Amino acid sequence: MKKYIFIASIVLLISADIFSQALRQPVSAIYLGLGSYSTQHDDVFSYINNQAALAQVKNVSAGVYGERRFLLTATSLYTAAIAIPTKNGNFGVNIKYSGFKNFNENQIGLAYARSLGKKCDVGIQFNYYGYKVPSYTSASTVNFEIGAIVHLTDKVNMGVHVYNPVGGKFSKTDEKLTAAYKVGLGYDVSDNFFISTEIMKEEDFPVNLNAGIQYRFMKQFFARVGVASATSTGYAGVGISWSNFRLDVTGSYHPQLGLSPGLLLIMNFGTPANTSINE
Repeated sequence: MKKYIFIASIVLLISADIFSQALRQPVSAIYLGLGSYSTQHDDVFSYINNQAALAQVKNVSAGVYGERRFLLTATSLYTAAIAIPTKNGNFGVNIKYSGFKNFNENQIGLAYARSLGKKCDVGIQFNYYGYKVPSYTSASTVNFEIGAIVHLTDKVNMGVHVYNPVGGKFSKTDEKLTAAYKVGLGYDVSDNFFISTEIMKEEDFPVNLNAGIQYRFMKQFFARVGVASATSTGYAGVGISWSNFRLDVTGSYHPQLGLSPGLLLIMNFGTPANTSINE
């Protein structure tokens, strides 16, 4: 049975005639980026979804995330991120890896963000992305993505993000990474409750709506739940924070391919981050 699930998942992920951004995202990608449009519930992974969110990081942070996509080792995905705030803006490094020995992909991203006054943050990231099929082919490319977030009020934040607006052609093939455009809106209802929604349009793909909420039901415990409309995939997670650490257990469900469990760990160095989760 697992053999057929694996084949179906590969067909789903590379059904287009190019390798696209969707291929490199975890099924519950919006889980990692849910806090992008929040000034109270953001974390080190928020800037992966929109680099402008990096400007709100107040202390050095690092995080790792692993997802067993469709319960198969061959389709697992791993992400690591580091955020470093400075007086001249904030810097970030993130790494993504997915696949197994017969097919794998990897990406290294270098990000920079800063605030333009109290009402606007901007950020940019340069990526080196490559894939490899041993004894057959391998290719790589360099591209960039850029984002901006406007703080409409103390509780409402709106942002835009553009991925690979130009270039992105692979070194050894005629393939090209697709462009993707996103508009997001977040509402910090309270210190305990947050709502986020995001509309994404990827080149040659239908419009996708990502939506999610986060609720802190105890001082150190919180939960997230949401849905991605393009694949009708629902996701959820629960987290616990103590001192400068945070641990999340996540899961998403695809109607045809099944469950994708995940595990996330975030570490904040120095003074605890000034966010509702780490209070």
